[in-house]
Amino acid sequence: MTLTFVTNMVHHHQLPVADEFYRLLGDDYHYISTMPLTDELKRGGYDPTLDRPYIIRTYLSQENMDRARQLIDNSDVVIQGDAPNEWVLKRKEEDKVTFHNSERWLKKINIHTFSPKAFYYIYKHYFRFRHKRTYMLCASAFTAKDVHKYLCFPNRCFKWGYFTTVPQKENLSAIIPTANDEPIKIMWCARFLKLKHPELPVQLAVRLKHEGYKFQINMYGSGEQQENTRILIDKLGVSDCVHLCGNLPNAQILEEMRKHYIFLFTSDRNEGWGAVLNESMSNGCVPVASDDIGSVPYLIKNGKNGLTFKSGNLDSLEEAVTALLDNPTQRRQMAEKARHTIADVWSPKVAAERFLILAQHALDNTLNQYSITEGPVSWDK
Repeated sequence: MTLTFVTNMVHHHQLPVADEFYRLLGDDYHYISTMPLTDELKRGGYDPTLDRPYIIRTYLSQENMDRARQLIDNSDVVIQGDAPNEWVLKRKEEDKVTFHNSERWLKKINIHTFSPKAFYYIYKHYFRFRHKRTYMLCASAFTAKDVHKYLCFPNRCFKWGYFTTVPQKENLSAIIPTANDEPIKIMWCARFLKLKHPELPVQLAVRLKHEGYKFQINMYGSGEQQENTRILIDKLGVSDCVHLCGNLPNAQILEEMRKHYIFLFTSDRNEGWGAVLNESMSNGCVPVASDDIGSVPYLIKNGKNGLTFKSGNLDSLEEAVTALLDNPTQRRQMAEKARHTIADVWSPKVAAERFLILAQHALDNTLNQYSITEGPVSWDK
C-alpha cells in the first residue's frame, strides 16, 4: 500500500504517527508539507528544524511540487489535512480512496455558514462524493455532527486526532502527593488567546486561595492576552500563587508536566483538538478540561481518567478542581488511568496500525466488515 499525507506544516504533533506509518510502510509512505512553520509557532516553542526522510516540502522547489502532485494523484490512499481541496479533487473524481482529516467545521456560526457560496463549495468538494470512497478522519469529537449538518460523509466518519509521543513509564517522575496540606502544583499551557481563556485559572486562584487551599498555578506560553493576564493577576491579588512562566521548547514543557498534578485546559469551542491534552495525560497529570474542546469527549471519561467542566463556567471549573484537591487517592488513580488512555489506546502506534487496517478495507470495498468500535479509527456516527 502506498500512503501519502498532505498538510500545511511539519510539527511535533504530527510526526509521531507519521513515524509509525514510515515504520510500517517504509518508502511507500510520504508526508507532504506545503508551507514552513510560521514565526508565531516558532516563538511558541515549535521546532523548525524537524526533518524526516519521508517528508517532501513543496515550497522548496518545483521538483518537490511536481513529485508531491504525482504522489497525491497516484497513491493508493491519501490523507488530506490542512491543504487545498483542489489537490485531491482529481483522485476523488476517479473514486480513489481519499481521507479528509479535519477539525470541526462549525467553530463559529455566522451569516456565511449556510450561504449559497458555502453550499456550492461544500457540494463541489464534499457532498457530490458522499457515496464515493471518500471518508472523514475526525480531528474533533464534533466534526461528524458538523459535516452531517451538510449531509456529507454518511457512515464515513472515523475518530482521529493528534497522536503525541508516549513517554516510557519509567521516565515519569511525577508523584501525586498523598496529603492535603501539600502545595498542589497546577499547570496551564497554551498561547494566551481569548479562545484559550487564560483569565479562568486566575479567577479560580482567587476562590481557591479564599477557601484556604495550598496550591500553585503555573501558566506557560505567550500571546496577545499575556499582559492582560499579568494585570489581572496583580489586580486580584494572586501573584503569590499564580506565575507566568513564558515559552519553553516542547521537550521542556513535557518535563514540566511531570512536576505537576493537575492540568487545566480552559479553551472554548474554537479549540479544534488540543494536543496538549494528550501530552498532559501521558505525562502524569490529571486533566480538568472544558467540555467544548475537540479532543475532550474522545480522550476523557469523566470521573475516571480526568474531569470535564462546562465551558467558560467558573463554578463548574472550581467544583472539578476542588474535588481533586480534596481527594488525593482519587487524583492518583485518575492520573494513572489518564496515562494508560494515551499509552495503550490513543497512541501513535495504535492509530497507525488501525488506520492501515481501515484503509485496506476501503481499498477492498469491504468496510461492511470493519469492526473497530472504540478509540482511534473507530466509527464516529
